[in-house]
Amino acid sequence: MPAHRDGWVLPENSGTQPERKGLSLRDLPAAPTYLFDIDGTLLNSRDGVHYNSFRNAIKQVYGVDTKLDNIPVHGNTDVGIIRAILEKAGRGHELEAELPRALDMMRNEVEKNIAGINAELCPSIRELIEELHAQGKILGVASGNLESIGWAKITAVGLRPFFSLGSFSDTRERRVDIFRHGIEQARKLLSEKLAEKHETANPDAVVCVVGDTPSDILAARANNAPVVAVATGIYSYDDLLSHQPDLCLHCCTDLFAESSG
Repeated sequence: MPAHRDGWVLPENSGTQPERKGLSLRDLPAAPTYLFDIDGTLLNSRDGVHYNSFRNAIKQVYGVDTKLDNIPVHGNTDVGIIRAILEKAGRGHELEAELPRALDMMRNEVEKNIAGINAELCPSIRELIEELHAQGKILGVASGNLESIGWAKITAVGLRPFFSLGSFSDTRERRVDIFRHGIEQARKLLSEKLAEKHETANPDAVVCVVGDTPSDILAARANNAPVVAVATGIYSYDDLLSHQPDLCLHCCTDLFAESSG
């Protein structure tokens, strides 16, 4: 499927940057828990299911027919995208009253068309997730997607069993708040896990965030969380590096370069 003008569906060569030599898994920020963004970090969608749910819900609920041209999508949230569309149309004041209906319509449409989800894992993501899971790390997602839509994508690529928690945009429009909620959930799960072993968790235990946009880096920083940036979305390695993440990767294959020789 060709890329939409706004970049909703990424070009075929996205996420295939050359690996960076000299790194290994030991270069990841040490943490008992990791939170992953979804789009552009775990996977890239090659379909229009999520995109069309926006267009159809906004048209039916708000009467605005749009192709999402020039709307900031990557690093935004589903609620934030709807707000941006309405504000561009001069209808921002109408958002709140009809938002629950619009979000329900999006969820229902994606569920109805779930078989059409064609998501592609970003390079070496499966290997990284499997390795962290094998090490006993708590894994979660923190995403601007609506919850049911985010889990549908993750299920489609076979990663759902690895994740113990998720924080989404259903009730939190700002990415910084989504990350904060995810971090709180991760620390709570860690505390419960350690309590089973009669151990006490640090209430400020490190939660490392992995994302692909400057917004992810900024939201992690606002929550005092270490952040790994991966250039598997629309932002280049240099774009991400300029925001000074704790670790910047062309893709997660960089972390396995040492073992591959």
